Amino acid sequence: MRHRITEQALMRTSELDYHLPEGCIATEPARPRDSAKLMVIRRSSPANIEHLAARDLPEFLSSGDILLSNRTTVLRARLEGFREGSTGRISGLFLGPSEDSTPGVWRALLKMNRAQPGKVVRLTDRNDQPSPYSLHLIEKLDDEPGGWIVNVHHNDVPLDPSKTTRVLDEVGRTPLPPYILATRNAHNEQSDDTRDAADYSTVFQQNKPDAHGSVAAPTAGLHFTQELLAKLHTKGIHQKHVTLHVGTGTFRTIETETVEDHPMHTEWCSMDRNTVNDVRSCDGLRVAIGTTTVRTLESYAAHMLQHNEVPASISTKLLITPGYEFKWTDALLTNFHLPRSTLLALVAAMLPGGIEQLKSLYEIAIENKYRFYSFGDAMLILP
Repeated sequence: MRHRITEQALMRTSELDYHLPEGCIATEPARPRDSAKLMVIRRSSPANIEHLAARDLPEFLSSGDILLSNRTTVLRARLEGFREGSTGRISGLFLGPSEDSTPGVWRALLKMNRAQPGKVVRLTDRNDQPSPYSLHLIEKLDDEPGGWIVNVHHNDVPLDPSKTTRVLDEVGRTPLPPYILATRNAHNEQSDDTRDAADYSTVFQQNKPDAHGSVAAPTAGLHFTQELLAKLHTKGIHQKHVTLHVGTGTFRTIETETVEDHPMHTEWCSMDRNTVNDVRSCDGLRVAIGTTTVRTLESYAAHMLQHNEVPASISTKLLITPGYEFKWTDALLTNFHLPRSTLLALVAAMLPGGIEQLKSLYEIAIENKYRFYSFGDAMLILP
């Protein structure tokens, strides 16, 4: 059930390349969600591959197993607007309150030419009409390309800090990945933000009314329905939750020559004491729903080895590549990921054949018309 640590050479980023034919990118989820295709792989018998549906997950789990999900809230974090004094469109992403929680100050990602301190972005609402909100650029973020510290105004008055969620509720849009929006545009597909917000939220989402959450969905959780959860419960499979707020770095393309040299992003994660105790004492499989859940489990495992105490939360920069010894993760349900991503390296680490085995499985998925990326189909990796 545990992985042995092995001697591994550094992983070349080029190993994470693969060709995905046009038409394989899903632009909306399967309906119903648990009708998504499910490829099942066993590390103990790699040649035995099954093609089923997400609703069949209970067949592969037993009473006493633990299924762990990420219950983070996806914020309506995508922003649209225009530069003051111009009609040129500007897009952006809310990254969170300022690090020191200065009232009315945000961290934001802005796609904007000639951005400089003092410039003002007027935000538009979801109907592309002018709103009373504006972003006043203060200074660049050192650790986020295209990132800025901005002062948020309402009717040209600094925003009351308690109103951040109101701004996102009124003008924020669902932060679908750019490749989904680009694919929709290429095929003249219409977007409906109300529908997208529902589609891009998991059944595990907490929906806390604050400004802390994710700018991307933990997409493996999108395959679950209340009916599927009920079947799992009936079978005696325990359902536990962690929280990791997904940041922009999760999907950032690796640009260094080796994966290990990639400047890994930091993400906030949390597990409560009861969940930690259940995971440590589990005699069955500990099944992670998605890579963000894996990173939370393994970050807490590493912390516990060093400190033997359960922290309320952790800021993790954990990078998992082939050769990593998993401590609290026995099985993984995950989507099919983008080339040159840290997510692809993590999934490869779960397989005895590493990245070559994973790319072979991706070729099989393409042949069987699996759908890829955030709204795509799923893979279950078992011991």
